[in-house]
Amino acid sequence: MGKVRAKKHLGQHFLTDLGIAERTADAVTGHLGTRQVLEIGPGMGVLTDFLLLKPWDLYLVEIDRESVLYLHEKYPSIRNQTLEGDFLKLNLDNLFDDKLIVVGNFPYNISSQIFFKILACRQKVTEVVCMLQKEVAQRLSAKKGNKTYGILSVLLQAYYDIEYLFSVPPTVFDPPPKVESGVIRLKRNTASRLECDEKLFFKVVKQAFSTRRKTLRNALKPLGLSDAFKDDEMLDLRAERLGVQEFVYLTNKLEASWKQ
Repeated sequence: MGKVRAKKHLGQHFLTDLGIAERTADAVTGHLGTRQVLEIGPGMGVLTDFLLLKPWDLYLVEIDRESVLYLHEKYPSIRNQTLEGDFLKLNLDNLFDDKLIVVGNFPYNISSQIFFKILACRQKVTEVVCMLQKEVAQRLSAKKGNKTYGILSVLLQAYYDIEYLFSVPPTVFDPPPKVESGVIRLKRNTASRLECDEKLFFKVVKQAFSTRRKTLRNALKPLGLSDAFKDDEMLDLRAERLGVQEFVYLTNKLEASWKQ
């Protein structure tokens, strides 16, 4: 496979394998007819080269000033669509008037923050194709009952169908990270909203996993459980045994118990 040289900055690991970049670009499907694609942290444009071969309306956001100047020179056709800034601080509603696909090699240290941002913009973001630390990729795509299943697994799976696509060895990065990476794809599901108070749902899920070795009866105590609710057999389980619908059920039961 072809190789390219990559510049190092901000502690990020840059992909140097063109075959992996092409596979990642090919994984973007245009779910729900979405045409706008935003690549996070394109760096030197290894993945960008392949995204530009696709029929997408491509935008780039890069936090490093030197890389932005390089991207402006390399891709004059999308100069006005190359943004200097922090994805976590972007107002996607103001920048994009239509649905959006998010793509990128996510920096390991902020991947969870990126996904919480995507959750906050779930009505706009229809698809995500990204590379991140393998352990995190497996956690997000894990099913209930799996020891890696956690808060983001539940919250993301409430609104997205998640597929683990393929693993990536450290040797295809400069500098090589100490861990393997994985590429996953998220596609927005049909739930425009959950059948419960969504803010409370988020709170219940986070509280349930805050002490994951405890049963839900003990883990959810800080939220206030009525005597009637305490008898529910589901509370004898640990958080990792529950899927999205069970957490929706818990959320509704908890809210109802406060009104009794």
